[in-house]
Amino acid sequence: MVTSLRGQDQLGCLREASGSISSQVGWGRKAYMQYLDNIYKQNDVSWFTPVELFKPWYAHGIAEAILRTANLSVPLKIYEIGGGSGTCAKGIMDYIMLNAPTRVYNNMTYISVEISPSLAKKQIETVGEVRSHLSKYRVEHRDAADRSGWGDVEQQPCWVIMLEVLDNLPHDLVYSENQVSPWMEVWVEKQQARSEVSELYKPLQDPLITSCLEIVNFDKDYAPRRSRETIAKKLWAKVFPKPRRRWLPTGCMKLLDVLHGALPKMSLIASDFSYLPDVRVTGERAPLVSTKKDGSSSDHSSYLDAKGNSDIFFPTDFWLLECIDHYCSGWLKPGKDKSTKKGKKRRTITVISSPKLFSGPIFYVDIVLHESSTEHLQSLDTSSFMEEFGLPSKTRTKDGYNPLLDDFKNTKFYLSVPTHNTK
Repeated sequence: MVTSLRGQDQLGCLREASGSISSQVGWGRKAYMQYLDNIYKQNDVSWFTPVELFKPWYAHGIAEAILRTANLSVPLKIYEIGGGSGTCAKGIMDYIMLNAPTRVYNNMTYISVEISPSLAKKQIETVGEVRSHLSKYRVEHRDAADRSGWGDVEQQPCWVIMLEVLDNLPHDLVYSENQVSPWMEVWVEKQQARSEVSELYKPLQDPLITSCLEIVNFDKDYAPRRSRETIAKKLWAKVFPKPRRRWLPTGCMKLLDVLHGALPKMSLIASDFSYLPDVRVTGERAPLVSTKKDGSSSDHSSYLDAKGNSDIFFPTDFWLLECIDHYCSGWLKPGKDKSTKKGKKRRTITVISSPKLFSGPIFYVDIVLHESSTEHLQSLDTSSFMEEFGLPSKTRTKDGYNPLLDDFKNTKFYLSVPTHNTK
């Protein structure tokens, strides 16, 4: 299992780096790029999160999306997984305090689930800059993927926020020697009397890996396969064998399984990389492995080269995220899953660009089982999300360039809510 080695305290660096970039909107594009370059050179960080770069406007957009979607007749409860330096929490609470009905702010609860002690302390300091927030905010220092930390099942509706969390979660690698050979788990072992490590292949035995593979393949397994097509595929594999490597988001699946078990009425909003440029590591959904030294980054061709000072970023397959979300809710079941567990349907929130078709800016799309087309399984790229829910004018430079909309083309938002019309 491979997970990010990114340092826990890097998110706080920007606070010492002359404030957020969004405060410098009077600049032009050239000056902005120079400022950004200086920030990265001054701090040993490979990437700053947009919620830090564009505070408070990025968090305000998320808050607006929650207010438009949440059932405000019940107390608003928000969980944030991996709250960084507390910038998102403070921005959301600020926005709700200023824009929501007073009773919504007075009765709200905001809980940060944070595994890092130093970041937990930093979050309280950041949110505490507005004294009235503290009575509504708390940090729980624990691992969000540990079911025991959540206690009894909570039936109250709530929101769960995960910003740049998915790219940090552990992933497992599986290997197949050709197109039709069975998948095998990839283990890493240290060679005797040497510091290097190497891969070792074993038959599938981890149930988490097996379940994740079934979800990846469920649409293919459902489609009727003609025997002659299968025979042709086997012959092709013998003549032109091609090894396969596939990275599986098992950490995401474990976390979502825990969240759905503990918070069955949660609504989820997540943001992360949809793809990563210049990835040299091989395999489907392979990570970007990078080391930064003296202000310059060096990318690696193997995850085995990652040491304690390396960053590992995994891209998020948002279609697969949606399938995992529905699987963990107990509704979506691959063909081999014979369990009787019946969960609630979930809906994906999609922004409609044509006001002629729908009266409101948001509508809900039920996911259809075994649907091979994914045209209706949309997530929102960051620019679409912020144009709909945020204030893009606040991050636009004087020459019209907008880094929030123009520079984050490889990031997306995923929003899903439980249905309320199913028994």
